[in-house]
Amino acid sequence: MSPTSIYLHIPFCKHRCAYCDFNTYAGQESLIPEYVNALIREIEQVSESANQRVDVHTIFFGGGTPSLLTAPQFDSILRALRHAFALTADAEISIEANPGTLNLQKLEDLRKTGINRISLGVQSANTEELRMLERIHDFFTVIQSVSDARKAGFDNLNLDLIYGLPEQTLESWKTTLARVIDLHPEHISAYALTLEHGTPFGKWSSKGLLPIPDSDLAAEMYEHTEEFLDANGYVHYEISNWAKDVESQKSKVEEQTFDLRLSTPSFACKHNLQYWRSLPYLAFGAGAHGYANGYRYSNMLRIKTYIDRLTNSQSTNLPFPLTPAAVNHHKQTQQDDISDYMINNLRLTQVGVAESDFRERFGVGLLDVFGKEVEELIRLGLLEKQTSEVSETSEVYRLTKRGRLLGNQVFVKFV
Repeated sequence: MSPTSIYLHIPFCKHRCAYCDFNTYAGQESLIPEYVNALIREIEQVSESANQRVDVHTIFFGGGTPSLLTAPQFDSILRALRHAFALTADAEISIEANPGTLNLQKLEDLRKTGINRISLGVQSANTEELRMLERIHDFFTVIQSVSDARKAGFDNLNLDLIYGLPEQTLESWKTTLARVIDLHPEHISAYALTLEHGTPFGKWSSKGLLPIPDSDLAAEMYEHTEEFLDANGYVHYEISNWAKDVESQKSKVEEQTFDLRLSTPSFACKHNLQYWRSLPYLAFGAGAHGYANGYRYSNMLRIKTYIDRLTNSQSTNLPFPLTPAAVNHHKQTQQDDISDYMINNLRLTQVGVAESDFRERFGVGLLDVFGKEVEELIRLGLLEKQTSEVSETSEVYRLTKRGRLLGNQVFVKFV
């Protein structure tokens, strides 16, 4: 049985950025102590409803701005998790953080709690672009945050970037990438800006107050990112994610055949791989989404309502992993799981979908379920078929370079 992952949502921010559509709230930091207590209560309830001790190999604090919590608050949550679940000795424990919300002392304190990976929301190295995005940092702050993290003992850093911004030029994006790799992060995430309905960016663009990003230019930026990061030693292992690999493993990959299902770089985000491989993960916190024991579920959005529901609830007879905080849940059918598997696994650019893995998981052949869809996508040049190194009788299907640019046209075939 595969180990489980845990996601904890920290919905607090000092300022809510105009492009953001995550479940986050500014100006409610006074609720953080009560929220931490509610998180611990939810952890206890999920643990009590499990019929066995659950093995956990990754923990991810997302947000929001998790770095607004103090080190003692993180320590309390992690102690509760260690008591409730069986954490592996080498568990990856990540937090998202905004540059400028951390200093050397806090980073040292966080490292002592067991947190060993940080994802910094850099977004851009351009001052004007950061101002447009309403970020509260500049790139000098990014440099300082990375330096402090290294001094505190963090050797696994991700830097988050956004491209395809209104009026952003290709040269500006190239400059951002060049400045970012000068900081030598182990991992880089780069996402195209989407103008989400209900956000200030979405409203402004609909009224003609904000230029709509140029999709052709965004595609050029993506293609440059692939080429530039590849030339600088990063492995493109997921549509929007690149990671370094240790040299010994890299040479092994180059010199020998290997199992595509295992061909991920050393510093790939283990937690996100859990999502992309359609494996179980527990979710805690306001607005968090989880997938375990055959259920896909989500918690209520509002911070105060979440706190009240967990604080006032007694032990329940809800099936694992549901708690009184859950407002939506769906028992997955096999067809649901198959669709999710295809959409998630095809995001893995090196791995894709192996016929042998699909058959092992679902007891039926991939082409028996999606034969026409796969044939059409290959004909359109969006999917490619290769013989798996695992078995000469098992094919692997991956997105082509063009398919990565047009991923949504591929994924819709499997919904």
